[in-house]
Amino acid sequence: MSLHGFDLGPRRRARRMSLTPMIDVVFLLLIFFMLASRFGMDAVLPIAGGAEGAASDWQGAPRLVDIAPAELTLNGAVIAPEALPLALAPLLPEASSPVILRPRAGADLQRLVDVMDLLTAAGLTNLILIE
Repeated sequence: MSLHGFDLGPRRRARRMSLTPMIDVVFLLLIFFMLASRFGMDAVLPIAGGAEGAASDWQGAPRLVDIAPAELTLNGAVIAPEALPLALAPLLPEASSPVILRPRAGADLQRLVDVMDLLTAAGLTNLILIE
């Protein structure tokens, strides 16, 4: 068969498009999103902000816990983390009394969360976080 004197040779069959590259891309995206997503529940820590504007009736002695990178202080006195709940007990008129937590410069978030977990485990749930 010739067209204007040119022989085009035998007619080639149309190739079917391969789906393999598309499947590879889908699997790569699936793996990416599985690795990028977070599984599990986020922990929720109940805290009250210090700047809510509402006045509250403060009862009892001051209860200020400073959280520094290397130490904890309760009302200015250095204290071991394990002794903190026992030292707070005589300062609380009742179990629901607030305790103020103040992270200091350089203290990371994990340290703050560890102290909050320690106090929550001891039954102190009214934690106020200030700057």
